Amino acid sequence: MINVLIVEDDPMVAEFNKRFLSKLEGYGLVGIADTVSKATEVINTKKVDLILLDVYMPGQNGLDLLAEIRDKALEIDVILITAASEVDKIQTALHYGAIDYLIKPFEFERFKQALEKYKEKYKIFHEKENLDQTLIDQKLFKSAIQAQKEKKVLPKGLTESTLIVIVNAMKQMKSFTTDELAETTAISRVSVRKYLQFLVEIEVLEETLNYGIGRPVYHYTYKGNDESLKEYVD
Repeated sequence: MINVLIVEDDPMVAEFNKRFLSKLEGYGLVGIADTVSKATEVINTKKVDLILLDVYMPGQNGLDLLAEIRDKALEIDVILITAASEVDKIQTALHYGAIDYLIKPFEFERFKQALEKYKEKYKIFHEKENLDQTLIDQKLFKSAIQAQKEKKVLPKGLTESTLIVIVNAMKQMKSFTTDELAETTAISRVSVRKYLQFLVEIEVLEETLNYGIGRPVYHYTYKGNDESLKEYVD
């Protein structure tokens, strides 16, 4: 069991992270802390393998805690889950060994991806004494050749023909919501959402969350980054 500590000062976000974590096998929640000092108390009294860490908090921020963990050489891994998108903060997190960085708001699938990737590495380090080059290349570090090959393969469940339809429509619309694109392409909203997530990940679309009357709505803007698309569409 991988013991997880959530460090987040927003109760609603902390609850979302807790619920997301409960959906994944192999993880157990050891506590929720809304300040760095409370997080330190948990670390000093309980076994913690992984921290889901926010940056912006009252008093010391999350990066202060991350630096402290590294200074003390604690065997604790950290995934940042934060609204902090500044380059200097991301660089600092990487410098101190953060294993992933999720910018709010994020989807459960991105959360799941980060946690499953971590679990795979965790099992390797705790089940083996020595690693060969193949395992290192395939599971821990991706070679340049492997990365290039992976770039040209669409995520599971996506097809090139449907991607082309969606891309052509979004180039015409420029700015749209999921429902608007689904109506224009006559493709189900659920399917459209999968393609939009992919296009955001490869930086072809910009995603923003608009709050108004009723539920929040994701809005998308075409960025014109066609070079990324060329790796997936002939």
